[in-house]
Amino acid sequence: MPELPEIEAIVGYLREHAVERTISRIDIASPSVLKTADPPWTELHGGRVRHVDRHGKFLDLDCGGLHLVTHLARAGWLRWADVLAAAPPRPGRGPLAVRVHLGPPGTGPGFDLTEAGTRKGLAVWVVRSPSEVPGIANLGPDAATLDEAGLAEVLRGRAERLKTVLTTQSMLAGLGNAYSDEVLHAARLSPYATAGRLTSGEVDRLHAALEIVLSDAVHRSVGLEAARLKGEKRSGLRVHGRTGLPCPVCGDTIAEVSFADRSFQYCPTCQTGGRMLADRRRSRFVK
Repeated sequence: MPELPEIEAIVGYLREHAVERTISRIDIASPSVLKTADPPWTELHGGRVRHVDRHGKFLDLDCGGLHLVTHLARAGWLRWADVLAAAPPRPGRGPLAVRVHLGPPGTGPGFDLTEAGTRKGLAVWVVRSPSEVPGIANLGPDAATLDEAGLAEVLRGRAERLKTVLTTQSMLAGLGNAYSDEVLHAARLSPYATAGRLTSGEVDRLHAALEIVLSDAVHRSVGLEAARLKGEKRSGLRVHGRTGLPCPVCGDTIAEVSFADRSFQYCPTCQTGGRMLADRRRSRFVK
């Protein structure tokens, strides 16, 4: 799933390559991704891209009075092309959902919004203001700009597990499953710790980890074309997706908690005092 660093990199790339270009045509290959009908998406035709921005994990193209907002969800992606084919794509065939021409079709550049797999979550809105998108209107503070006091306020009184708070966009915007694993490992905190019970020292560690992990990931990602971002993300992960491999800090074996449709990883030595966390495959619950 694209998270804050990857969306930030895509924003930077589009600011360089898409701003001041005119949308000549939009092809909708998967109508189900469109979540709005008024204004119609055809009103974007002839609009000039004025600015590109990020709201949490949402991508926002400001087209001068109208915004094309995208959430890539779990398996969505943006693919840039210097020349896009002129022929409209066939609806419902392959991963292509939306094609945006930023020049004459067949000779000009643009990008595709694609989604792999059968579980569909890619969403596109055409709105007059980003705040009209419910997910943006309900976003919590952005993880990349939050100071220590702001983080303490986010955590205060929360009875949820720390992993849950870090990945719930209405509480903290921008993090997903992968980078929350990385932040918790860097902070030496259990994913199952109760968010509102962290000590001031633990909150300080968590904030420092947020800054280090996200700034490093953004630094490695910004400037790369979209096609290279997935590989760059994987190469920088220290615990997420590395079940069974040695922890790069202590050498212990990276462990996994598995749910019905996802999993997360952690280091027992660095984060839980050597204890294994329970999941649906275990009968024991361990904090």
